[in-house]
Formats: sequence, structure tokens, C-alpha cells
Amino acid sequence: MKSGHVAKGRDSHGGDAVGIRGGSMLRRMRGRPKAKPALRKELPDYSVYVLGRFERAACVMSGALVFFGIGYLFYHQWFMALVLSLGGLLVPKFWRRHMLERRRAALKVHFKQALYSLSSSLSAGRSVENGFREAISDLRMLDPDAENDLITELSIICARLEYGEPIEDALRDFSRRASMEDITNFADVFITCKRTGGDLVEVIRRTSSIIGEKLDIQQEIAVLVAQKKFESKALLAAPVLMLVFMNLTSGDYMTPMFSGIGMIISTFALLGLAGCLIWIVKIMNINI
Repeated sequence: MKSGHVAKGRDSHGGDAVGIRGGSMLRRMRGRPKAKPALRKELPDYSVYVLGRFERAACVMSGALVFFGIGYLFYHQWFMALVLSLGGLLVPKFWRRHMLERRRAALKVHFKQALYSLSSSLSAGRSVENGFREAISDLRMLDPDAENDLITELSIICARLEYGEPIEDALRDFSRRASMEDITNFADVFITCKRTGGDLVEVIRRTSSIIGEKLDIQQEIAVLVAQKKFESKALLAAPVLMLVFMNLTSGDYMTPMFSGIGMIISTFALLGLAGCLIWIVKIMNINI
């Protein structure tokens, strides 16, 4: 009986000990942070652009002020001007798109420069890791006063390599967050070449040359289109400036335009200007 009690007591104490150890282990596992998801949340996503509160408020206020001025210029009525000022709520959307395009364009240019640097480093006999570090130094030499997005990404890749993460995973994650065809193609070629044991130097040299030529063509088109964009903006501003001039010099002559059928004509004119603006933006948006 005593031995039975002793065995039972040992089992109960053993079960309690196992339960305590299991509970503490479970608590530790629950409290342990997950490194990769937390890291990915902190890394930038180049397919979106998030406006700050101040930036959003500035966009809404400036847009509302411009729309209010245009509304009062076309209608000379406070109510219509206030109604048109609600268009300022749409400005953050277009400003976000504009800033995203600028950010992605800058990332493309810096990526082209980094590819040339990486190709030169590998041709000189440096390792891939040292090639990425050398690319950071070269980008900082080109722009000493700025820490651009690509320098940040190359620093992240180098940090991952120091922690033992394969370079294939680091490049794949960067291409996923960048969502750019050129970066994705480079990452795919680089990963395939590393796995198959191909001539990495020659592959990177040819890839960087092709991507560089494509970016050069895009820059040439942007330079050619820049003059036409300026001309289109001048043509859109001409009717507005003409209205300002007529209101300042011949106010009585413009009075019929602000009542009755004149307001309908002004509305169609304003819609025509808006349609021309949308049409010009679509025509000038050339993708390669």
C-alpha cells in the first residue's frame, strides 16, 4: 500500500512538474516574437505610397483653395466656389500617385547605377557580398548628401548576408516589395545563375547592359515629352489667365457669364478643360 501511494505520489508530482514545464514553455513560445513577419512589416513596400497626416492635410487645403479660386473665377458665386472646393478631397489621391511614380523612377535610376557598380566589382574578382557593399559606396559617392531607397535596400541585403541568410532569399524579397519588372528579372537571372553554377559575371554584365539600355530609352522619352508637357500646361492655363484678365479689365463685359445661360456655358467650358487635362495626362503616360 505504501509503495502504491509512493508511486501514485510520484506520478502526481511528475505530472505536475511536466504540466508546469509545459505551461512555462508554452508561455515562452507565445511570448517569443516572430522575427520575419515583424521585419517584413518594417521594410518598405514600393508599390504603395503612404501620405502623412501633415502631407494629406496640406494636399486637401491647397487643392480646396485652388478649386475655390477656379469656381469663383468661373461663376462669381460663393456657393458654387464652395461646392467646387470639395474637389480638394481628391487631391491626396493624385498626389500619392505622383509621389509613388517619382519614388519608383528614382529607384530605377539608382538600380541601374548599382548594376554597373556590381558588374565592375565582380569583373574585378570581388565576391558577391563585397560587390553589394561596393555598390553602396559608389552610390554614396554619386550622391553624398542623400540616403536613397536603393542604398537602404542594399544595406538590408548586406545585413541579411551577415546574419547568414542566403542572398537568393534577400533578392527575392526585395524584388517582391519593389514590384518592378527590371528588378524581378535581375533577381530571377541572378538566382538561376547561382543555382546552376553559370558565369555570374557575364550574366550580370549582360543583364545590367540590357536594363541600362531600357532605362536610357525611358529617360530619352521623358526628355522629349517634357517640352510637350510644358506646352500642354501652358495651353490649359491660357483660358484661366484670359478669364482673370477679362475680369480685371472688363468686369461689366463678363457679367452675363455669371447668371442664367452664362453659367451653363461656363460649366461646359470648365468640363472641357477638365476633359482636356485627363486626355493630356493619358497621352503623355508612355510606358516601355
